[in-house]
Amino acid sequence: MRTNTTSPFSFLQSLATRFQPPAWVVDEGQQKIVLFLNHVLMQEKEAQNRLLRKKGSVVHVRWGVFALDLVITPAGLLDRAAPGVKPDLLLAVTAESPAVVMQSVMAGKAPPVKIEGDVQLAAELGWLADNLRWDLEEDLSRIIGDVPAHTLAGFARQALAGLRQFLAQALVPAASPAGAVAVPPVPEPPKATS
Repeated sequence: MRTNTTSPFSFLQSLATRFQPPAWVVDEGQQKIVLFLNHVLMQEKEAQNRLLRKKGSVVHVRWGVFALDLVITPAGLLDRAAPGVKPDLLLAVTAESPAVVMQSVMAGKAPPVKIEGDVQLAAELGWLADNLRWDLEEDLSRIIGDVPAHTLAGFARQALAGLRQFLAQALVPAASPAGAVAVPPVPEPPKATS
């Protein structure tokens, strides 16, 4: 008996390799990513101070066909680097499958990354990855108030927990070795009471 070991999200990988967005979409998307990253960085002064130590450094981030070159500004924030600038650090996500990346992120871990270049810069970015978090609830409270923001954030946390559980169950067969069959655990029979 053969088992299906393909991920339920494998269509995303095939779509990403075939679909080449127009240049203006890539440009706008990269600009939005930089704005979001700076928004999160501005919420944590220590993050800006750490980046300030490496101002002018260029980081090349790559995942499959998607790439982004970032330069650290004198304010301890990020901007897109000029085209053709040699990066000081290369961060390449080695997992091609969106499902593997999503599973890592949902588990609260960084996806597998190949790192080349400036070790000190890599350490600073590692600190940011471990310690910097976006406070969505705080941002929502500025728009809709504290109570609705808290309620929506609670719903989001529950949905995220459900998605994590679903992904853990859906992706386990995809992560198992070829030919292996996932066998559900057998429930214990109820104990007799005297």
